[in-house]
Amino acid sequence: MLIDTIKSANIEAMKAHDNVTRGVLSVVMTKYKLQEVELRATGKQIGDAELLSIIQKTLKELADEKEGYIKVNNQERVASIELQEKALQNYLPKQLTKEEILEEINKLDDKSMPSIMKHFKTNFAGKVDMSLVSQVARTL
Repeated sequence: MLIDTIKSANIEAMKAHDNVTRGVLSVVMTKYKLQEVELRATGKQIGDAELLSIIQKTLKELADEKEGYIKVNNQERVASIELQEKALQNYLPKQLTKEEILEEINKLDDKSMPSIMKHFKTNFAGKVDMSLVSQVARTL
C-alpha cells in the first residue's frame, strides 16, 4: 500500500535529517490515521484512494499557504513550501492534462456539468484535478 511507502520514506527522511520532507510526510500520515479512525467507526477500511485524496488536499493547503507567503514576500517560507510540494507530488499518479481532459469529455454522450464531474470523480479519482476538469468543462 501507498501508506507503507510513505512511512518508509518518512523514516529515510528522518535518517537523512531532511526536516522539510519528514514534516510534510508526518502531516500526511497523521491525517491518514485520523481518517482511518473515523472510517473504522463506520466499519470501512481506508485505502490508497483515500490517501491520494489526503495528499491532494494537503497540496492544495500548501498552495494556499504559499500564496500567502508570496504576498508578504517571505521567500524563505515559499522555498520551503515548494520543497514540501515536490516531496508530496512524488506519491501522486501522473495527472491528466487539459488536452486529455478535453478528449475524455468529448467521448461522453452527456456533456452536462454534473455528468462530467461524476464521470471524472468515478473513473479518474486521484488522477485529475477536479477544479481543472470544471474549468475545462466550462469552456465548452
